[in-house]
Amino acid sequence: MNKSITRKLILRTLVIICLIVAAYFIIPVSVPIILAGITAFFLEPIVMFFKRKWKMSRKIAVAFIYIMSVIFISIICYFTITQLMSQIIVVSKQAPYYISKLSEMWLNMQDNISKYTEDFPAEVSASLQSTTMDFIKKIEESFLNIFNYTKVTAFFSEIPSLFISLLVYMIALFLFMLDLPKLKQVTYKYLKPSTAKKMKIISNRLKDAFFGFMKAHLLVSFIIGGVTLVGLLLIQPKYAVTMTLIIWLIDIVPFLGSIIILAPWGLYHLLMGNTSISVQLFILAVILLIIRRVVEPKLMGDHIGLSTLPTLIAMFIGLQLFGIIGLLTGPFFIILFIALKETGIIKLNFKV
Repeated sequence: MNKSITRKLILRTLVIICLIVAAYFIIPVSVPIILAGITAFFLEPIVMFFKRKWKMSRKIAVAFIYIMSVIFISIICYFTITQLMSQIIVVSKQAPYYISKLSEMWLNMQDNISKYTEDFPAEVSASLQSTTMDFIKKIEESFLNIFNYTKVTAFFSEIPSLFISLLVYMIALFLFMLDLPKLKQVTYKYLKPSTAKKMKIISNRLKDAFFGFMKAHLLVSFIIGGVTLVGLLLIQPKYAVTMTLIIWLIDIVPFLGSIIILAPWGLYHLLMGNTSISVQLFILAVILLIIRRVVEPKLMGDHIGLSTLPTLIAMFIGLQLFGIIGLLTGPFFIILFIALKETGIIKLNFKV
């Protein structure tokens, strides 16, 4: 009996080790397929809603949602890329002017430093000038390091690979959306009834959290859009509506934000000598950043079923550990942990 148990234990351990090793090598190259499966899982309630509401077959409902998603993503990508390329062309045309303005600013800065420190002791004055020069030199080195030839060519060399990954993701997403009920049935065949019930509870909890997350994110984006419109009507009325629309569209994308538009815009006016407008744009960018960092955790907590404090902690720790992806997925890990605890899969019945 003991030998039989020992063999089973050894066999299970070997299987687990093999699965971990396989996952280590397979998961990194399967990211588009994994993301497609996760996306299909979260889109399933929308598919079911269309089936019930308009009495559609699953294929028609999936095709409709898929086409609408592709159109939406294509519009955002096209709009973002065209705007980015147009701005790059404008900046490249005006590059000589910017360089001359930077040279003037650099000379003025040196004159101001010398003028403001002329009454200081010689050592203090030399130290301040040296510190300022080192700081500016580091900024220059950082700028050149970001835009050096090697990194730029490496970035463009990755574009074909990214395009292939996007194509695989879109194809896999459509196939997952079609076959998700069959995949669920196959999965539940290998689970005990009690385990299958627990998995359904966990999946429903994650779905509710996902849609709550999307509602909260859209609500925050609308708030930021309203504040941006009011701010730009006071700062730059001529471009207020157009720039608000651009900022709002970019802010909807979780990986980007309003700062990606307002910071270069403020820097542009600073180089043009419009200091007042530049400062106002930077202040608006800071206000929008504060709104997102303060209001977002509150709305996220209310819509995904967590209080504000755990949501804030999860988002901050996720950001520190895994970057932007951690910021977005941090609260979901807490919800998953709570769901596992509620279903009894994780048991924490202890006292210290």
